[in-house]
Amino acid sequence: MTLMSRQRAYTRTLDLLQTAGLRPTRQRLALGRLLFDGPDRHVTAEQLHAEARDDRISVSLATVYNTLNQLTAAGLLREVVVEPGRSIFDTNTSAHHHFYHECTGELRDIPGDQLVVANLPPPPPGAKVARVDVVVRLTDAD
Repeated sequence: MTLMSRQRAYTRTLDLLQTAGLRPTRQRLALGRLLFDGPDRHVTAEQLHAEARDDRISVSLATVYNTLNQLTAAGLLREVVVEPGRSIFDTNTSAHHHFYHECTGELRDIPGDQLVVANLPPPPPGAKVARVDVVVRLTDAD
């Protein structure tokens, strides 16, 4: 890969990091390219770490977790907690919900306009609703 094509490969990720106010470190650029160069996707830290290894990116699992958490805090990812201690990170940050298949671990998007949440109780004094995340849990049909 030439220097020019390598620079172009990181353009989208570099733009996203700079817009979010994150320093474009080598690890953030490499992991960001895996996350953001392509269609929206759902990925665990372990999956991203394996992809990085397959792509010959030298990065620890701890660095992958730290980077995912930094990208989430910056608004570039959404964290979907599917069970205690298990998160899946979503590159689609628009308003939407999810199907989670408990048997396969697959997470799929539900467009935001296909689900209506009604009758929310008022938030406590001094707070406002930031967003509502719905995870519809699926299992195999018998």
